[in-house]
Amino acid sequence: MHIADFAAGSIGGACGVAVGYPLDTVKVRIQTQKQFTGIWHCFITTLSKEGVHGFFKGMSLPVTTVSMTSSVVFGMYRNCRQCLSQLRGGPGTPNTKLEIFLSGLAGGVATVTVMSPGDIVKVRLQCQTESMRARKGANLPKPKYRGPVHCLLTIVREEGVLGLYRGALPLMLRDGPSYATYFLTYSTLCEWFTPTGKKGPEWTGVMLAGGVAGMTGWTVGTPMDVIKARLQMDGARDIKRYKGFVHCITETVRVEGSGVFFRSLGINCLRAFPVNMVVFATYELLVGFLRTQPDAIKPPKLEFE
Repeated sequence: MHIADFAAGSIGGACGVAVGYPLDTVKVRIQTQKQFTGIWHCFITTLSKEGVHGFFKGMSLPVTTVSMTSSVVFGMYRNCRQCLSQLRGGPGTPNTKLEIFLSGLAGGVATVTVMSPGDIVKVRLQCQTESMRARKGANLPKPKYRGPVHCLLTIVREEGVLGLYRGALPLMLRDGPSYATYFLTYSTLCEWFTPTGKKGPEWTGVMLAGGVAGMTGWTVGTPMDVIKARLQMDGARDIKRYKGFVHCITETVRVEGSGVFFRSLGINCLRAFPVNMVVFATYELLVGFLRTQPDAIKPPKLEFE
C-alpha cells in the first residue's frame, strides 16, 4: 500500500482549499441565491456588505475535511491503480487508460463518507449572507450559525445525523465521474509533457496538467454540484422546496431552465486551475520527498504504473 499518497494528498488538498476558497464562496452563492445576477455582482455585494471575511466563511472545517478527502482520493486512486496493475500483469505493469479512469472513479466515490458533513457546513455558512457585524444594528437580521462547530451541531439537532449527508447522492454522482476525468486528464497530459528519455514532466508540465485536469473535472461535475448545493440549502432558512433528488432536478429545470446547471461553470473553472496547480505541485513534491532520501527533494517523477 502506498501510504505516502495519503499523506501527500492530505496536505495538497489543504493548500488547494486556501487558494480557492474565496471563489468557491462566490460559486456557491450564485448557485443557490437568486439575489445575485452574476459573479461580479456577487463579489462586489459580498465585499461591500461583509468585507473580506465574507469570502472565508466556514473555511476552518473544510480545511480539515478536504485534507481527509484528498487523502482518501489520492490514496485510493494510487492503490487501486496498483491493484489493477497486479491483477493484469504483475507489479510494474503500466496502467491502461481505463484502469486510470476506474481508479479515479473509485477515489471520488469513496470520498463521500468523509466529505459530506464538512461540505454541508461549508455551503450553509457560505450562503449565510448576514454579517456578524449586524448584531450591532437595531433591526438587522442575525446570522443563524455562529461558526462551523455551531452549524454542525445545529444541523444534527434540527435535522438529525442524516442531515449531515443531505446531498450525498449528487455529491457521489459529482465526484465519481469528476475525479475519474480529473486523473485521466492529468495522467494523459503528464505523458504528453514528459520529455523523451525522462520518467516524468518538469514542474511547469505538472502545474499545467494539474490546472487543466481541474478544469476538465469541474466541467463534468458542475451540473451535479448545482443540485448538491440546492439540496444542502433546502429548508435551512425557509420551507423545503424539494421532495428529493429527482424532484430537485425536475423543479430546477422547470423554473430556471437547463442552463442553470452550468451557471457556475465559469467560476468553477477559474477557481479550479490555480487550485489544482497547487494541489498537484504539492502532492508530487511531497510524494517524491516521502519516497526518497530526505536530503534532496527532486522534481516529480511521475510513473504510470
